[in-house]
Amino acid sequence: MTDRYASFVQSAAGRALVKRLGLPDPPRLRRHQPGDPLLPAPALVGAATGGRLAEPVGKILTAAGVELADPTATTTAGATARFGALVYDATGITDSTGLRQLYDFFHPHARSLVPSGRVVVLGTPPAECDSPREATAQRALEGLTRSIGKEFGRGVTAQLVYVTRDGDAGTLTSLDATLRFLLSGRSAYVSGQVIRVETGPATAPADWDRPLDGQVVLVTGAARGIGAALARVLARDGAQVVALDVPAAGDALAAVANEIGGTAVQLDLTAPDAPTRLADHLAGRHGRVDVVVHNAGITRDKTLGRMDADRWDQVIDVNLSSQERINDVLLERELIPAGGRLVSVSSIAGIAGNRGQTNYATSKAGVIGLVDSLAPVLRERGISLNAVAPGFIETRLTARIPLVVREAGRRMNSMAQGGLPVDVAETIGWLAWPASAALTGNVVRVCGQSLLGA
Repeated sequence: MTDRYASFVQSAAGRALVKRLGLPDPPRLRRHQPGDPLLPAPALVGAATGGRLAEPVGKILTAAGVELADPTATTTAGATARFGALVYDATGITDSTGLRQLYDFFHPHARSLVPSGRVVVLGTPPAECDSPREATAQRALEGLTRSIGKEFGRGVTAQLVYVTRDGDAGTLTSLDATLRFLLSGRSAYVSGQVIRVETGPATAPADWDRPLDGQVVLVTGAARGIGAALARVLARDGAQVVALDVPAAGDALAAVANEIGGTAVQLDLTAPDAPTRLADHLAGRHGRVDVVVHNAGITRDKTLGRMDADRWDQVIDVNLSSQERINDVLLERELIPAGGRLVSVSSIAGIAGNRGQTNYATSKAGVIGLVDSLAPVLRERGISLNAVAPGFIETRLTARIPLVVREAGRRMNSMAQGGLPVDVAETIGWLAWPASAALTGNVVRVCGQSLLGA
């Protein structure tokens, strides 16, 4: 679906009108293309006194091919220096007075980022802090990054990454994966997020351009929209994709599977024997499944007072209960090995609610509840569970939304535009990497930092 307003804004006449009337100004976002460098300009890395992550982060970025800027240089040939990213290690801040160091780093460089630049702040999880004062200061970092995401504009994103103090080799590998995602064009529509890196059986790929080589990945709802984009991204990254959808979508599903060299499974996930049939297929064809992506979902919109019971039941069953049933069988039969990853698709509706979508919002809030409750259990088995929560994404479903509501959905975020299915796919792809196995229990919004919800 074409965003005609965003296209008009890119023209000379459009830019003049936007500037004169103060209209929303959707930037042209930097999205990932194979072979792209992580950043189009050097990264400036700073640290609070006593920070514990600046040194390993510097090594990670250097190994990833990122040029590190001289922190003492503020000009280049008489002009203000331009940076592709500002990365700040705030783990050394132990009380509120130390927050001044944030101002001292970001204030001089607030206007130095290139378009679609990146801001990443690294902190210590408040629950792991040594004192209430330290926990208070570390929690304050969320306000900083979310405000930067709304202030800097021009497609700049800002994220907070909490890194456990009890880190191991897996922690550093997943921090590496996280920085590669957040600094690259893969994260174009992700901003204002809080991501937690813990410990886990994370393994770095032999080739970061194909981080899913040798991995078997199941994608439900793969025939079209976000699911089809997801299948393509995962295959591009080296995965053997098992694409699943309902029999009614068989032709579209086969086209996607053939395009990516994957396999197609036609299955109604609400059928009583669906979990067993799916498990039998995966066991017989592949012997395991390394990643399960629960993307299948439906809407049956009506206000609660006008909604019949069937609309309620169908949405809960497809969007939430089917995930639980499939997880139970795959885990019981040990088809997901240690180091496996599960990724569920929630929605910003599950965070903020939505008029006329009580059934959908309930199901998607339930997905977040699934992550909260099951992730600690799976962690004991070396399996991670995370979710993504898309906001307004340009699909055939959002094309049906009335014009005024659709335009509001597009503009009510820091990017002033809707996201694309590939934005959701890239985020899920990152969580699916073996290198991301130390990430668990996260819910990452892919919403351009929507003004709705948390």
